[in-house]
Formats: sequence, C-alpha cells, structure tokens
Amino acid sequence: MEDQHSVNSPRRILSFTKRRRATVSFLDHDGKAYSGFSPKTSEVYGFVGSITTVVTTVLFLVWAYVPQRWLHAIGISYYPSRYWALAVPAYAMVTVVLALSFYIGLNFMSTPSSTSLNTMFDEFSREPSNSVSVPEGDEQPIEPISEIGIHKINALMFNNGK
Repeated sequence: MEDQHSVNSPRRILSFTKRRRATVSFLDHDGKAYSGFSPKTSEVYGFVGSITTVVTTVLFLVWAYVPQRWLHAIGISYYPSRYWALAVPAYAMVTVVLALSFYIGLNFMSTPSSTSLNTMFDEFSREPSNSVSVPEGDEQPIEPISEIGIHKINALMFNNGK
C-alpha cells in the first residue's frame, strides 16, 4: 500500500514518511518497485563498449607511435609489424571509397535514360479525369491526384502559357 506522502512517477517512487528516511525505489519493466540499483543490459554494454574503444585506441596509438626501444625497455617485445599501423586504415579507407563508387555506379546503371518513356510513365501513372462535375461558386472541390501530361508542361514552359 502506498502512503499519502509518496510521489509517483513512471520510473521511480520517492517515499517521504515521517517514520523513516527518504528512500528511492526504481520500477523495473514489469512495473514492480525494487530498491536496489540494477543497470539495464544496454547501459552495461554501452559502458563496456566505450571503455573498450578507449583502451583499444590508446593501445593502437602506443603501438604505432612509441619507439621500439621504449617498448623493449618496458618489457613488450612481441607485437605486430608497424606496417599494419598504416596498412589497415589505408585499406579500410580505400574499401569505403570503392564501395561508395560502386554504389553510385549501380544507381547510374539502373536509372533509365532521359529519353526513355519510363521517366514519364509507370504503373502508377494516372491521367486526369475530365468527368468530374465542377459546381458553380466559390466552393470547388480539389481535383484528384493525377499526372500532368508532357504536352501541358511543354506548352506552359515553351509557349509562354498560351
């Protein structure tokens, strides 16, 4: 049962009673309150991922830039060749550039030419219907969505609207 001095929110319940100190209870995904702190798995994975990224970056920079004699002085004698410190990022950048170029090329190949009728008509094209009766006065209905014919566009663009 809840006291009259408690504050409810979707994520936590603050209880202020005169008999005891203020306590904080969090609601789990079932809506049940628990007083212990238990982080979500996504929070744990995010924290571990960020720490792993920072540690890996520092190790990479130490491996790539610290002189070999310094590494031997602190007891590190087995590590990959320094060639890979430049080769892996270069290969990765070239792979990304080639993938983007390939993607753009595929899009150009799948686009119909500008003289093709497929650029003007497809299975969803609809001619405007002239059978709609237009009432007189100010209240005219909005016409149904339809394609504008190329002859109308050419007339508007090249014949000064005549």
